[in-house]
Amino acid sequence: MAMAVCAMPFFAYAKDAKNTQRPNVIIIYADDLGYGDLECYGAKNVTTPNVNKLAKGGIRFTNVHATAATSTPSRYSMLTGEYAWRKPGTDVAAGNAGMIIRPEQYTMADLFKNAGYATGAFGKWHLGLGEKSGEQDWNAPLPVGLDDLGFDYSYIMAATADRVPCVFIENGRVANYDPTAPIEVSYKANFPGEPTGRSNPELLYNLKPSHGHDYSIVNGISRIGYMKGGGKALWKDENIADSITAHALTFIEQHKDEPFFMYFATNDVHVPRFPHERFRGKNKMGLRGDAIAQFDWSVGQLLDQLDRLGLSDNTLILLSSDNGPVVDDGYDDRAKELLNGHSPTGNLRGGKYSAFEGGTRVPMIVRWPARIKPAAENDVLMSQIDWMASFASMLDQNMPKGSAPDSYNRLSNLLGSDMTDRPWVVEQAADKTLSLRTKKWKYIEPSEGSPMITWGPEVETGYLPSPQLYDMSADNTEQANLAEENPRVVYDLERVLRLVRANNRQKLKALNAKP
Repeated sequence: MAMAVCAMPFFAYAKDAKNTQRPNVIIIYADDLGYGDLECYGAKNVTTPNVNKLAKGGIRFTNVHATAATSTPSRYSMLTGEYAWRKPGTDVAAGNAGMIIRPEQYTMADLFKNAGYATGAFGKWHLGLGEKSGEQDWNAPLPVGLDDLGFDYSYIMAATADRVPCVFIENGRVANYDPTAPIEVSYKANFPGEPTGRSNPELLYNLKPSHGHDYSIVNGISRIGYMKGGGKALWKDENIADSITAHALTFIEQHKDEPFFMYFATNDVHVPRFPHERFRGKNKMGLRGDAIAQFDWSVGQLLDQLDRLGLSDNTLILLSSDNGPVVDDGYDDRAKELLNGHSPTGNLRGGKYSAFEGGTRVPMIVRWPARIKPAAENDVLMSQIDWMASFASMLDQNMPKGSAPDSYNRLSNLLGSDMTDRPWVVEQAADKTLSLRTKKWKYIEPSEGSPMITWGPEVETGYLPSPQLYDMSADNTEQANLAEENPRVVYDLERVLRLVRANNRQKLKALNAKP
């Protein structure tokens, strides 16, 4: 097969896409939200009116891919423009991991800050804090934090809701710190006398684990890792969305008279799912459906704030997810039992952790009323890795040499003015198996991993010891492996993936396979 599968040349960014009035930019980054989990993407049994409103006012993309099927590598790649598999230590991070993005790296927040924007991060972080893993002093200001990565303000969770420490970190120190309950965190051993979900299940009055997640107990829910103390600073899971959203609304109010960039990373719909009582028990799919409704509420709060302040027209909102969905990811919330015909992946194969499409194909909606025509649907092939270079072009900013090495300017795709597909996107599964996806083909490299997740969730991994090739133009479900019938296609795609791994831009360009 000729390189026609990758023949679309990289397009020059059209001058008419330049912005003469800098927009505010909000990235709404959901957690474990699947391609099929939103009403405007065909979800059953749940309504998402605020996300629907966002989609009606902008572009609903149907072929966008996160760079990885798990959280930490996906977020690392998106915020740095570098594939996570290029850097050791970017696997799913413990709650006491040291900074994975290092201060010397140029980030998306740096990009906006250098363009004169106020910058803020809210919600799930999961990219490490402090200088070294396991050596943070949570009772004092952290010496290295998000302010070293370009964020003027941050109100974040150190990792995820299922990992300790279960406190918010505001500008590098524990929010609402309680000096009467000093904090200790360990991912090696429990602290004497501290209960765990495994030893003290009678204390789990909110949620019980289905697998793992049975260490320290906070708010009647056991977590991953061990924690002591916290006192008044400990979060209540039912208030997480309210707290994150309230701080984000304040940030918008404070910066309404200047351009701002906001990274709004929700906890929903990640486990443990325990939404506010306003939503809990309201959805026929149980807590997972309630969490989707709570995510939609958070989106609506941001939209309402922009409307109240007269900022909607010149605010670019980009809504997406960090990876695909997982139903049972460690807590007994009956999520699988209560699906009632709903498919979180939109019937794509696999899910979170997987090399199949369900692991990395995610919803994406972009709205910017001043520039984007409303109510559009777009199936252009795109990757989240390109957001950084695209925003750099929008802002007319030069990035330092060597920064965002894997990010290409696809702003005209984001704004809907160019339908040229990215020639390929790279996807990373949980075991670092890589896939190369073109508009027509999906190639999954050989892997020795198990065909199913072995430690808990029922998810197909997509791992096989032989190459896999699927014709995505014929069948999105990745059922018919056509590798043996199409050896030339396999060779060509494998060659492109090798060149991407080697970051050999010159040869990629010679193959006309540069994004």
